[in-house]
Amino acid sequence: MQYFPIFLDTTDLTCLVVGAGEVAARKVELLLKTSANITVVAPWVCDTVQRFANEEKINLIVRPYNESDLSNKQMVFVATDNSVLNTQIHDHARAQKILVNVVDNTPLCQFITPSIIDRSPIIIAISSGGVAPVLLRYLRQKLESVIPQKISLLGQFSEKFRESVKKRFKSVTERRYFWEDVLDGDIAENVLQGNDQIAEQKFLDKLNAPEASKTAGEVYLVGAGPGDPDLLTFRALRLMQKADVVVYDRLVSPEVLELVRRDAEKIYVGKAKSKHTVPQDQINELLAKEALAGNRVVRLKGGDPFIFGRGGEELETLIEHGVSFQVVPGITAASGAASYAGIPLTHRDHAKSVVFATGHLQDNSINLNWKGLAQVDQTIVFYMGLTGLPIICEQLVKHGLAATTPIAMVESATTSAQKVVTGTLIDIQQKAEAAEIKPPALIIVGSVVSLHKKLNWFAQQKH
Repeated sequence: MQYFPIFLDTTDLTCLVVGAGEVAARKVELLLKTSANITVVAPWVCDTVQRFANEEKINLIVRPYNESDLSNKQMVFVATDNSVLNTQIHDHARAQKILVNVVDNTPLCQFITPSIIDRSPIIIAISSGGVAPVLLRYLRQKLESVIPQKISLLGQFSEKFRESVKKRFKSVTERRYFWEDVLDGDIAENVLQGNDQIAEQKFLDKLNAPEASKTAGEVYLVGAGPGDPDLLTFRALRLMQKADVVVYDRLVSPEVLELVRRDAEKIYVGKAKSKHTVPQDQINELLAKEALAGNRVVRLKGGDPFIFGRGGEELETLIEHGVSFQVVPGITAASGAASYAGIPLTHRDHAKSVVFATGHLQDNSINLNWKGLAQVDQTIVFYMGLTGLPIICEQLVKHGLAATTPIAMVESATTSAQKVVTGTLIDIQQKAEAAEIKPPALIIVGSVVSLHKKLNWFAQQKH
């Protein structure tokens, strides 16, 4: 981040605005929502700024700027139409270590004012770093439409009881659990509806209940999808934001991991080809241990946890330890890779069924029902099959598929790094090597692969 987002306490903030046109007026209007002491200096004044002065909301000095105007100021907005003067004021302010913003001149801004959604005491600020103001307005409109106007009432309610909750619960985790239950339940609903007495009584009953001191831990087994964070489910995102501990594997993209609650503990247990960072049985025990310690644990898995994700094994261990859990399905790698590569897994003219299989090598072999897989009107998707590609091609041809059967390799599916290579069972190895295909990569075999060039929407969109 070039600009670090912070919220300044304006109780004793002294601010100078140089310029008094309509552009400056917009900055003054924004500052007037705070407790800052505002001084405006300019040789002429627009009606809006003059009105603020007449109402004694600002200190107005009608004359040209002088460097002495910066005395005892902590922040300055520069909003004149004289670029030379703007640069001069910027240099003066920086020399005196005063925060400076030159309006509509990002290179001369030590700070920038974000787009603000004001639901005081709840304030939401978003920024594009000055590079995309129209996009920023679009995003603000979206947020304004989904954030209730009365959310401020919940902010005020939380402030009123904050100290009481801190006295009742000593740990940060216990306090967070309590507040999340309040905000997700009927107490918050009563606050938003204006039923203050009912809300307060319910709140106090909950706060003083003896069983409220400890919340049991739980594990959320969450499918992170094939890579694109836009493919996460709403439920997955909600639970990721509630987690105390996140246990994630190698196939979880950095973009998805970025959506996890910022202060959650993140534990990497990823597996690479022929190299396990943490053995599976230790992962199982780790999940149980963290939940039994009272944590809400998100087990974040690439794709879907129940399709080659060993989710069932992990849940069996949780049951043995008496740990409660939830399962959130995700878009599996087969579906994501096929969709983003323009390869339908089923099609009336090409495939009447689809089979998912593991291409993982064990003792330099792949023990599968090759006769059942090698069907002409069937699509086969191999997970973890890059190393075993020669064996896969050999066995499918040996058990009845034509050597000219189409096959595709999809690397880093659904992400900006996605790469698709197509060929036949007889030449795909050479093409994959030439394209330097690397894990994670999925293999799709069948007549449907022939539709790739026609339906390859994602590659066209990227270009």
